[in-house]
Amino acid sequence: MKKTVMLRKFEKVCEIIENYSSDPLKLIPILQEVQKEYRYLPEEVLTFVATSLGLSPARVFGVASFYAHFSLKPKGKYLIRLCDGTACHVKGSESLLKALYQRLNIDKDNNTTPDMLFTVETVSCLGTCGLSPAMVINDKVYGQMTADKVLHIVEDIIAREEQNGPDRETD
Repeated sequence: MKKTVMLRKFEKVCEIIENYSSDPLKLIPILQEVQKEYRYLPEEVLTFVATSLGLSPARVFGVASFYAHFSLKPKGKYLIRLCDGTACHVKGSESLLKALYQRLNIDKDNNTTPDMLFTVETVSCLGTCGLSPAMVINDKVYGQMTADKVLHIVEDIIAREEQNGPDRETD
């Protein structure tokens, strides 16, 4: 009975693992898909993945914590990555970050809104120096940003989310 409940709880994770033939050598792509599903890697899911692949939980946690693109903390529906590389920094990326923190009532240590709508991160480089200062929201690049432009984009997202309701996906 307990095993059936556990499998039902991790049904999507089981599908992902099965898509990779339960191959422990495919741990990284498995974790990437799991993170895409949950928007982060929950501890109990990592333990389940380890058990399912015949790996030690320490090994799976080690991989998940080693690579910067994996997150062990929940992230918002909209992941805002703000470039703070040299070109962006010189052109004012710090003021964009301050505007986002203030508007979303978050900070560096608590960078996800309580409603799980936004997470704000800084990155060393987005590879878009010609568009500096730049940011990416999920997969969409925004260039030549100002604090006003950033706040306008965030307000548009908030309005769209309020209109669509919490159960509908938007981009």
